[in-house]
Amino acid sequence: MNPEEYANIYKSEDHHWWYRGMWGISAALLERHLPRAWGGWRVLDAGCGTGGVLSRLASYGRTAGVDASPLALGFARCRGHRGLAQATVEALPFRDESFDLVVSFDVLQHQSIADEARALSELARVLRPRGWLLLRLPAYGWLGSAHDAFVHTRHRYVAGEVRQFVKGAGLWLRRLTYANTLLFGPIAVRRLAGRLFDDARSDVAALPAPLNALLRALLAAEAAWLRERDLPFGLTVIALAQKKPSVISHQRSAVGGRGSARSRQPSAVG
Repeated sequence: MNPEEYANIYKSEDHHWWYRGMWGISAALLERHLPRAWGGWRVLDAGCGTGGVLSRLASYGRTAGVDASPLALGFARCRGHRGLAQATVEALPFRDESFDLVVSFDVLQHQSIADEARALSELARVLRPRGWLLLRLPAYGWLGSAHDAFVHTRHRYVAGEVRQFVKGAGLWLRRLTYANTLLFGPIAVRRLAGRLFDDARSDVAALPAPLNALLRALLAAEAAWLRERDLPFGLTVIALAQKKPSVISHQRSAVGGRGSARSRQPSAVG
């Protein structure tokens, strides 16, 4: 990701319609399907960026965050977060079965991720048996835009690809849905038209307060819908999965014993 985008996200994610609305959708899925154990879990944000999601995850329990960018982690520390580590999601610096919940939002699509299957295996490895993974990714390759180029997006996904990756990691797929559906039409038109005119730039920009509130309200309506029902298309793909108890030994052998205490010691930078 371009370094200047981290500062932009840090300034925007507490109030921008997309960050707040997409968290509302994520929270709706978690609250609908996960056991009521808030406050006592061990939670990882894999690709935590500037720490906005970590702040929202605090009510679930003790949080940890990893990101490949020291600049992003610096912003996360400014929010008061500790338990941070500089690492890639393809080689997490934690022991096997360390977390009850892992979230990874808009990370695996980046150019820096060479192998999504390896990354999914790592996310599964650090989950405890029956632990939960919430994965969010951008949808549809034909929607690639100037923003994607700016933030170094390598790939956009369809639900079938995500299903394959999740099941390949030995996880139960509990929900698989699209989201950000109500705005699909206008945003798709804007992005396709923008290819003719736009240089690489960010879509994260300040909007007039009434428009920002309206867009947040649309995503809030989707969050209410997604508590019980899926959406057939959208700008985002979301998967909620659970680790099978029988996958423990499989994960250890698949990574060649990398789950040892010596090789998996956390490298905290907070």
